[in-house]
Amino acid sequence: MQALWMLLASLLFATMGVCIKFASAHFNSFEIVAYRGAVGMIFLLVATRVRGVSLRTQVPMMHVWRSVVGVISLVSWFYAISVLPLATAMTLNYMSSVWIAAFLIGGAILLQGKNAPVRQQGPLFLTVLAGFAGVAMMLRPTLAPDQVLGAMVGLISGVFAALAYLQVAALSKVGEPESRTVFYFSLAAVLAGGAGMVFAGASPWHWPSALWLLPIGLLAVIAQLCMTRAYASGATLVVANLQYSGIVFAGIYSLTIFGDQLPLIGWLGMGLIIVSGITATVLRSRAVPTAPGEEH
Repeated sequence: MQALWMLLASLLFATMGVCIKFASAHFNSFEIVAYRGAVGMIFLLVATRVRGVSLRTQVPMMHVWRSVVGVISLVSWFYAISVLPLATAMTLNYMSSVWIAAFLIGGAILLQGKNAPVRQQGPLFLTVLAGFAGVAMMLRPTLAPDQVLGAMVGLISGVFAALAYLQVAALSKVGEPESRTVFYFSLAAVLAGGAGMVFAGASPWHWPSALWLLPIGLLAVIAQLCMTRAYASGATLVVANLQYSGIVFAGIYSLTIFGDQLPLIGWLGMGLIIVSGITATVLRSRAVPTAPGEEH
């Protein structure tokens, strides 16, 4: 079931990206982050009240850490997008799944010794690497000599995204409901986006272009809820691999909506992403022994 939640989250995030592409012609990145968070907060305030879920938490510092690393990842990614080719910035950000695998296996090696985690999680780790190779084949990133700083920031965005996803899994383990976890991240997005707007300024609202902000916020919050549910399953490496499906959905949108062309290597990369995701799911279904952070 975690596979379906992550696939749905990836589809919603890709759809949100289409809306952001249209909205970015009228609003800067900080505005989109702030408004996205605000819509999410309003949605969750209503949803939690209807469902009787309290927003009071017994682990506030865990939410603070998740929000801090999530916002750092988001801001770093937007900076990387501003100074790098879009394909390069996205590839570096999508390295988060590789970092997750490295953190989990590295931690397992420290706790269990060298052989056990490699034997147990090696096949899943390879599917993550194969999926990332597919991402690189679809996006075909490039880097100029004067873009090294931007590349480093892009790498940082991926590292902090990995930390944020691992923290989402940790919050689930201590019993925090998805709505509470996403609410506090939405709050952090509002604060960070608002702070950025102080320096970047606020754009005037023009109708109907301002209506793009509503689907961005709704798609973001629902996608975050689905992603949080997926990571709550404990199948962290499988979920991290399936996250690459967002690139496949984005590629389909590029072809059908924006009329972009995908060369043969791009189609091969899309196929590699799909095969790696299916392989990871099959390996999981066979109940391969897991390392810490990969609970059944």
